[in-house]
Amino acid sequence: MSLPNKIARREFLKHTGLSGLALILGVSSIHSADAETITRISPCNLPMTGLADLPESYGITPYIIIDPTGRITIINPKPEMGQGTYQSIPALIAEELDVSLDQVTIITSSGQKAIPGQSAGGSSSVRGSYAQLRKVGASAREMLCTAAARQWNVPVGECIAQDAKIVHKPTGKSLGYGDLVATASTLEVPANPTLKDPKDFKILGKSMPRLDIPLKVNGTAVFGIDMEVPGMVYASVERSTVFGSKLVSYDDSATLKVKGVLRTVKAERVLGKIRYEGVAVIAENYWAALKGRKALKVQWDHQGFDSFNTKDYEQHLHELSKTEGLIAHNSGDFDGAMSSAAHPLEAFYETPIVAHATMEPMNCLAHWQEDGKVDIWTSVQGAAIVKRELSEALGVPQDNVTAHISFLGGGFGRRLAADYAVEAATISKAIGKPVKVIWTREDDIQLGPFRPMTFSAMRGAVSADGKAVAFQHKVISPSIAATKSDKYDKTKVDRSMVEGISEQKYEIPNMKNAYVFADIHIPMQYWRSVTSSTLAFAHECFVDEMAVAAGKDPMAFRLDMLTKESDCKRVLTKLKEVSHWDKPLPKGWGRGVAQYEFFAGLAANVIEVSTKKDGGIRIEKIISVIDLGTVVNPDMVKAQTEGAIVMGIIAAVKDGIVFDKGKSIQSNFHNNRMLRINEMPAVEVHILADGGPVIKGVGEPGLPPVAPALANAVFAATGKRIRRLPFDLAKIS
Repeated sequence: MSLPNKIARREFLKHTGLSGLALILGVSSIHSADAETITRISPCNLPMTGLADLPESYGITPYIIIDPTGRITIINPKPEMGQGTYQSIPALIAEELDVSLDQVTIITSSGQKAIPGQSAGGSSSVRGSYAQLRKVGASAREMLCTAAARQWNVPVGECIAQDAKIVHKPTGKSLGYGDLVATASTLEVPANPTLKDPKDFKILGKSMPRLDIPLKVNGTAVFGIDMEVPGMVYASVERSTVFGSKLVSYDDSATLKVKGVLRTVKAERVLGKIRYEGVAVIAENYWAALKGRKALKVQWDHQGFDSFNTKDYEQHLHELSKTEGLIAHNSGDFDGAMSSAAHPLEAFYETPIVAHATMEPMNCLAHWQEDGKVDIWTSVQGAAIVKRELSEALGVPQDNVTAHISFLGGGFGRRLAADYAVEAATISKAIGKPVKVIWTREDDIQLGPFRPMTFSAMRGAVSADGKAVAFQHKVISPSIAATKSDKYDKTKVDRSMVEGISEQKYEIPNMKNAYVFADIHIPMQYWRSVTSSTLAFAHECFVDEMAVAAGKDPMAFRLDMLTKESDCKRVLTKLKEVSHWDKPLPKGWGRGVAQYEFFAGLAANVIEVSTKKDGGIRIEKIISVIDLGTVVNPDMVKAQTEGAIVMGIIAAVKDGIVFDKGKSIQSNFHNNRMLRINEMPAVEVHILADGGPVIKGVGEPGLPPVAPALANAVFAATGKRIRRLPFDLAKIS
């Protein structure tokens, strides 16, 4: 079964079952013109448009659509990139609406003005939507109850929602939601509906099947790379792998001889403040475009950037570390405590640049039309991102951009930038046709943007009786924000580059943290757990070094610094229990601990390793405790934590991005390696959830504690301190 990408209202209604009357509910009133196009990810996951053609008379933000046949559609404002929002976000509405998820069709939003928060990142999807979307579902439920009460002429308090019906409790008679839509649609949306008591939840807090998994297993799931429209052509773009290069000229004579190649045009990739030039090969199919691209002869002016290399840049950071930097936090008398302490110590930690390497490479299908309107079909972490970036880069009104969002084959922060969509739009405009641009894996790994290299100069002191009395974390790194904007202020501390270092709950009386800005021309971007993925390594490993200086057990040393009640104390106490921390390990084994709390949430890990007889280290087991106020789907929490742990291990022991002669040495998975299944240790995830009002993130918190817990475990097993990532497990003995 297939559907065209653009269909008339009659066809839309025929395929969706929506006839002339529908209840459209949300959080605020809008004009019907704001309804725009919505991409449908139905049980068949087929692209579909036409929601703007629904009746205008109801004019309410579209989150819930109920037609007279009883069909229910929930519009999901969060893109699905593997994190489970295809199930978890609609679940918030469905719970309060009192319908099961197998009774609804799910549609992904497309950047409508009246729907807030249509991007996914920062582990914010559930915690940012929990109260709002439950309220949407509860409002609809109350309107349907009121409609039924009026129809039966009974008190509304006698009516309850139950499995897509309103039931009159005294008599047991019922009406389906479709039977009530006409009346309900005339009612005012309740401003403060009564939410369910959590004890009555049927969906939230339960381990529920993910609706997207069958689609992804049987191959019916549609990703950006799968999208097609009539009359489209393909493009592969040759870009310089030396950042900062200028296009001088190119010879496409051999390219144009490749069967299927149509033409070549100049292309432009816009990434923040930087515009990169390229040459797009347009062809009838992707293979021809790629083959034609390889036949291109391009001359670049590298403008001296081909001398850039990682070794020299690392030395530059070491030199910068000798400067004081900008003070990010200052409490007590750090300098005085250091000078008088019984056991002062210092260390230097290093983490590399890394690539995102999502499973689905960057891609975009764009159609620039003569009236200045642009249709975009792509995998991106939010429709609003595409609309904003195309508007800024190409000077078109956001209202002219329609974003059709499919499933994403991974995001990890990379798809919070839409440079690949801007590039596709410029090519479409140049050739006057819809064009599908697909990046190769080499493009994806070598062209960035990347997670920045981060160095940490650590200083601390322990008193004669084994207490932490002073602590300093000085961060030396490029700024993600600085590579994006010319307006970056170097005179102020970039808080995103020092995230969490001054907010840990350890009770250390004297602290002086700092940030040293390092300029770089390489484009940088948020990576899963952002800077916490690098800073936690230095922070928690150095806490271990202080524990050794104090002559204390690492877990006990941490808990001794947590005399006040805190989430951190609860998590570490639970972790000590479930990891059986005090139980002796076999000879040659080691156990390490780390925790980290930042904007996305809090988690802590214990990692057990063993030494091999022939040399090297094996990761045996990882025990993780993640702190959450409320859980939507426990099974999804465990899956996300396990995924974060996998990425944490990869960043710790596999390949960083190394630059030589201006470009990345790493180009594909042979030298930007992933974790093999036989390398994956056993993982045990424990969820702390008391049902409290504070809801924390899930997708990122499990990652930052991985590298430090692993390095601390290696020290426990071998006595060797790891201060530089990545490190080779096979070469430690």
